[in-house]
Amino acid sequence: MGVNGISFTLADIAARLGGDVLGDAQTRIDQVASVGNAEAGDITFLSNPKFRGQLASCKASAVILRADAVDDFGGARIVTANPYAYYARVATLLNPYRAGFSGIHPSVIAESPIPQSASLGPNVVIGKGVTLGESVVLGAGCVVGDGVSIGDGTVFHPRVTVYEDCQVGARCIVHSGAVIGSDGFGFAPDGQDWVKIPQIGRVRVGNDVEIGANTTIDRGAIDDTVIEDGCKLDNLVHIGHNCVIGRNSVLAGCVGVAGSTVFGEHCIVGGAGMISGHLNIVSGTTISGGSTLMKSIAKPGVYTSVFPIDTHEEWLRNASHLRRLSKLADRISDLEKQLKQKDIEG
Repeated sequence: MGVNGISFTLADIAARLGGDVLGDAQTRIDQVASVGNAEAGDITFLSNPKFRGQLASCKASAVILRADAVDDFGGARIVTANPYAYYARVATLLNPYRAGFSGIHPSVIAESPIPQSASLGPNVVIGKGVTLGESVVLGAGCVVGDGVSIGDGTVFHPRVTVYEDCQVGARCIVHSGAVIGSDGFGFAPDGQDWVKIPQIGRVRVGNDVEIGANTTIDRGAIDDTVIEDGCKLDNLVHIGHNCVIGRNSVLAGCVGVAGSTVFGEHCIVGGAGMISGHLNIVSGTTISGGSTLMKSIAKPGVYTSVFPIDTHEEWLRNASHLRRLSKLADRISDLEKQLKQKDIEG
């Protein structure tokens, strides 16, 4: 058995996840490992062809690989079209999440019914009118506001806060310090004063969503903020009020999305990407890390706005040139008009 007390044969794994087994299907697997560090009882994977040469000396009991690489390893193999994704599923089989506690801790304060299958850690607070699905796990110090619903199998790590009336779907993972449903940043100017606008919308999180540590998702001002099924938000991501993050989109660490911006499906934003408000971003868009997006995108593709790093002196010189681009463009336009006029006269 592996360190988690879990072990599968290759036949067991293939029965659950598919793929074709070559070699001894009764080979027992206790854990996943990298190609270079794998030992007997481990399974590893090859997805990048540049590492094919390492398979000759690999000590793993089995390797997950594509059909074009089956001859590179002499031991047991599982053949699949996407070894990396297959490895992720095998790793999940061998390393299931364990809360470290079960049942309901005596310190829990709950004003709503709790299913017997739920596990609630110390100092969890459950408000009125809350609906918890089966096998929900709420870590220590989580706060669930009035009227919240949480779907089956969802896991909150310690100190997650969900404000009133928000919804979190099934099989979600929400990491420590995340806040779902705090007020959107809404203020109406009145002279030199700012009048707070009540944020009466909700946050609706779909199924199979993962939300990173200390990520914040603002509730809608009027309509809801929506995180659709399958989205993955990294740590320290901020989603402004009334945003819609389309199905299976991925936002890396420190991304900030201003209010009322709508993403289509399967969009990707690299780390520290800054997205302005009231934009529409078409499905299949990738925005490079560190980019600032200030206009809508209607055509799928990869977009980058990062200025290449340079010495400070060179950056200042280039910045000064950038400030003169408008004047240079006007001069070029004038010159083109003069040349065109000469061609007409000549």
